[in-house]
This record gives sequence, C-alpha cells and structure tokens, in this order.
Amino acid sequence: MASSVVIVFPLYPHSTFLDFMGPQTALRLLPGTKLVFASVGGQPIQEGPLTLSALTRLEDVERCDVLCVPGGLCMEVMQDAVYMAAIRRLASTARYVTSVCTGSLILGMAGLLEGRRAACHWAMRDLLASFGAIPDAGRVVRDGHILTGGGITAGIDFGLTLAAELAGPVAAQSVQLLMEYAPEPPFNAGRPDTAPKEILEHVYSQGPLDIQADRATLQRVAGGYRGSRA
Repeated sequence: MASSVVIVFPLYPHSTFLDFMGPQTALRLLPGTKLVFASVGGQPIQEGPLTLSALTRLEDVERCDVLCVPGGLCMEVMQDAVYMAAIRRLASTARYVTSVCTGSLILGMAGLLEGRRAACHWAMRDLLASFGAIPDAGRVVRDGHILTGGGITAGIDFGLTLAAELAGPVAAQSVQLLMEYAPEPPFNAGRPDTAPKEILEHVYSQGPLDIQADRATLQRVAGGYRGSRA
C-alpha cells in the first residue's frame, strides 16, 4: 500500500451512520490511511439523537484515493448540485470509487455506473437500472475500480474487502480479528429471500421507513437523470 491513502466519506443530511461507521472502523486500522469525513459546507450530520460535527468542507477536498459514498435517505442530496459536482470531481481522482447501501444510487445519479454491475439495499436495488447500471444482489460487488456494498451491515464486508485490496489479505484478516467480526445473527431474516413472508409484509406496510414512498421519490429523481441524458 502507498505511504498515504486518502479515503473520503462524503456525508449528507439523512446519511445512515452505520453505512460508513462499519467501513471506517476497518479502514482506519490499516497503516497509512487518512480518513476524511466531509459534508457540503462542513455542516454537521445528524441521525436520531447523534450528531457528527467538525466535518471537513466537501468543497475543499481536492482529491482522494478512495471515494466511499454512504447510503441513507438520499433523494434530496441526489438533487444537490454542489454535492453531486463534488462526487463527480472526486471520483475522477480516485483509484477506487465505492459506496454502501443506497450510496450506489448517488454514484448512478453522478453518471458513474453506466454499464457497471452494482449492489444496493435490496428494497431499492432495481432502481439502479434507471441509471444505466446492472443491479447485482451480491453483498459486495466489484466491477473494475467500482466497488459497491449492499444494505447497511454489508458495509463491514465491504470495508474488509476494500482493506484486502489496499493492504492485502493478511492485513484485512487481522482487522477482521481485531473487530471480532464473526456474525451469528439471531434470525435468518436479513434478506427478502430468507425472511418469513409476514416479516417482509410488515416491513413494507408498518416498518419504520415508508419504503413505497421512498421508492416513488427515487423513481422521480431517476426520471430527471434519464431526461438529462436524452
């Protein structure tokens, strides 16, 4: 690995913290990495009662070796000209362009996934096709220098995969051991193809997020992308 690897996490309002907290835990344990957490104007980012402050101004970040875009409720930021311009600019400097969860939709909106296989949260994965991408159900998907992770907890798998890319399998496995990452979930309900039918129905009808409304909004945003490419 190079003596210094700059990894930028471009955060935004309604980012999901675990999308980047998992990967950053793995990546910060590698020697020679510099992690930069940035937002437009350096604004604090909040999730529930937690606030992340003292962020770098995204507009001031000149380059990076790795761009890692987290997911979350990303409809508004996908229409933020300043944020999206920074994503395109930093992606042009990066050795790896990456995302976790719905962060891949942001990469798609930036025009970075045309013809590429990409992962996403299961509830929004099919929307990748609206951006010319090829939806892939993999937990971590690599297509050239594009590396994408599935929903939320897949960020840890993604982080370890990227760690191996940057520093080799011995370093990545050492990080895994330090993290004691040996998941044994109490339920087999982590994917729609394994979750009981009643759980899937509950998530769609009564869950903490209005998936159908979010999908409809993202579809409208995707329509704007298609219109700009016509």
